[in-house]
Amino acid sequence: MEFKVGDLAHLLDGEVLRTAGDGSVLVKIGGKEHNLRLLRSGTNEFEFILDNTFHHAKILQSGSSEVKIVVDGQPLTVKKHSKLTEVLEKASALGGTGGGDRNLASQIPGRVVNISVKVGADVKKGDVIVVLESMKMQVAVKAHKDGNVKDIKVKQGASVARNDILAVIE
Repeated sequence: MEFKVGDLAHLLDGEVLRTAGDGSVLVKIGGKEHNLRLLRSGTNEFEFILDNTFHHAKILQSGSSEVKIVVDGQPLTVKKHSKLTEVLEKASALGGTGGGDRNLASQIPGRVVNISVKVGADVKKGDVIVVLESMKMQVAVKAHKDGNVKDIKVKQGASVARNDILAVIE
């Protein structure tokens, strides 16, 4: 994947070398290896330690080909790559305190055509929560665990991107 930092004219190459069971990831950025550990992740913000230094990041804009982020006040553009999405999904599931396991996210971009449950409803893993329409096909987004629907983050007719949070299940 490629990174563009601030107004720098050149791009930095980056890749994930390996992930560890404790939530840390060994990455290579600009030819140098770094240890990265996600501490907390929320909908648009996350905190992490990179080489023993704390950082705070906020996602400003997420498009289909790149993500615009501010890290410690410094703008950063990351060109999306399937590995980036995989790492972010794994990191949030590894349990930063942002509750990645609570959030039901869209796996595809689309339009919300039906919301099958109401806030407060008890659901079982596999129950249909939201139906999305993408490329003239309807796709059911199902509960990823048993629990109670604490929040519905979308409205019928709304457009969603891949990885947008649709509902919170506790």
